[in-house]
Amino acid sequence: MPKRFRLTRRFNAAMTEDGYRRLKRFAQESGLNEGEALSFLFENFDSVINEDTYGHRLRLFLAELDARKP
Repeated sequence: MPKRFRLTRRFNAAMTEDGYRRLKRFAQESGLNEGEALSFLFENFDSVINEDTYGHRLRLFLAELDARKP
């Protein structure tokens, strides 16, 4: 029997404009709303990410993070 899909947790999240646009595009392409898309991504995180590039992309993001803050 499939799990019932209930959005039980709500939280404020700050996102970059690029990240939010990409989330909206992913949600639209997959037929989900933004909350469902985030749930899908995090529930399936290990199979969604590319382990070969994850560490490198994270290091690049962290290196640019301070410069991107207002």
